[in-house]
Formats: sequence, C-alpha cells, structure tokens
Amino acid sequence: MVRFTADDDLVDAEFFRADLHGAVFRDANLAGIRVRGSFLAGADIDGMIGGLTVWGVEVAPLVMAELDRRHPERAVFSATTPEELRSGWAALEAMWETTLERVGAMPPGTPERSVDGEFSFAQTLRHLVLSIDGWLRYAILKDESPFNRLGVLFWEAQGHEEEFGLVAKDAPVSFDEVLEARAGRVAMVREFLARVTPEELARVCGSAMWDDAPNADTMTVLDCLRVIFDEEWNHHRYAVRDLDLIAAGSGDGGPAG
Repeated sequence: MVRFTADDDLVDAEFFRADLHGAVFRDANLAGIRVRGSFLAGADIDGMIGGLTVWGVEVAPLVMAELDRRHPERAVFSATTPEELRSGWAALEAMWETTLERVGAMPPGTPERSVDGEFSFAQTLRHLVLSIDGWLRYAILKDESPFNRLGVLFWEAQGHEEEFGLVAKDAPVSFDEVLEARAGRVAMVREFLARVTPEELARVCGSAMWDDAPNADTMTVLDCLRVIFDEEWNHHRYAVRDLDLIAAGSGDGGPAG
C-alpha cells in the first residue's frame, strides 16, 4: 500500500483515471478538491465539512438538519441560557449512560478494542476527561493542576503527554479507573452548570492551553462549554460507530494501540 504523509506535497495533484478504491484520508487537507465524473458509491466522509456541494447542492446544512432531527440532544449546541445548558447536558449524560450500559453487556475486553486504528472506547472516555480538564478546569476555572493523568491527547499532540502530566495513550489502565475519572469530570460539568449565571457565561476566559485559533484569547465561558458539548456528542458518535463494527465482527477489532 502506498502511504502519503505530511512530508509529501500533493497540492494541486491530479488523479486521472486512478484507482483509489479503498483509499483512506486521515487528518488530510482536502479543501477545494474537485471530483468530476467519478464513481463514489459507498464512500464514508467524516470531518470538518463546509461548502461541499453535490450536484450543485450544498450538503452540510442538509446533513446538520437531519442530525438535529435524529438527535434531539444536539439542541445543547444552540443553548444560551443556564436552564437550556443544564437541560442539554442532562441529555448528553443520558445519551452516554445508554452506551455505557451497552458496553457493559458486551464481551469482556470490548472497552479496550480499537477499530481501524481509532481510539478504543476506554481511550475515548479518557480523551473526554482531557477535554473537560482543558476547557473547564484550565480555561474556565483556572485550576493550577487541571489535568487528570489518565487524559488522552488528541492525535496531533500524541507524544507530548509529559507536558501535561499524562500517562501514554496505550498505558495499561483498568476500565474501572477510566470510569471513575470519567464520572468525576462529568459531575464537575453538571455542578458548574448548576450554579452558572448569564453573566458568567458571557465572561471572557480564554481557551485551552493547546488552542491556537485566532479567537483563542477572546473565547467566553459559553464558547468553552460549547467545545465540551461538541467533543461529547461527536466522540459518542465515533464510539457508537466502532461498537457497531465490533458487534458485527467488522473492522480490525484489535487491542488499542
């Protein structure tokens, strides 16, 4: 299999009558690509999608509307008041609780199984621990020691665990430890939302220490909470996708890492 990496410059490359059947694009910059007269049956696209048109119709708004119809818990993304945020977070908690019950009924070792090189279920929960640590404990609360050692960094930051006091993604960690850390961080968000005020939501607090977006310094408490909500919903989607593949006996299904 030919593998192209960040060291390979494929900007403005043209694939003419090339056979890309089964090709995988991971963390790739596909902005502005044009596909003409090609066979795209069975394709699976997941990522930051904006401005994508199919037969002249912009796709993303249609997809978002359908996701909102299927998943009422996504209402938290547009929540603006403390009451709406509390209700939205409760819906996200209920969503995850259902999936945790499902995992508990699956064969032993399921939480540690990785599909196609993605985070295992246990690593996904650990990554969400890091998300809450970065956006609530660090950015909003200014905690001097915000990070639980079990947190898992996003893919681009792998290898920098020591900077955050974290153990490696593939370190031997019991699932009970993961569940305990996860439950503690979920409770922190719930408790924060229980007392948050409209004034606090509007406060400029900055962002997580790894965020280098142009608006990082001007992010408000509400902005940071929305990052947490986005992480919670999307990583649940990824987790359920992989659990479905494990249950069906598809994907590599090997141990994480």
